Amino acid sequence: MEALFASGHAADIVLAALALEALWLWRRGWKVGDLTTMLLPAALIVVGLRAALTGADWPWISLPIALSFPVHLADVMRRARAR
Repeated sequence: MEALFASGHAADIVLAALALEALWLWRRGWKVGDLTTMLLPAALIVVGLRAALTGADWPWISLPIALSFPVHLADVMRRARAR
């Protein structure tokens, strides 16, 4: 298990699960824009996690995490408009 996390492959598994979820939802009729705003924040946070697990410098850890916030806000605004 230690090697799975130290190599960053644990994060890769989570990213693959997010991609499979996106594909499944898309095939069930979800719009690509809705899927993007819903799943991209999680994917960006996991990319930051992967960077941290593999010993990347702090900008490569913080940048995707910081970018996840505006995308999350876009998702919240999209959902509020849909009500």
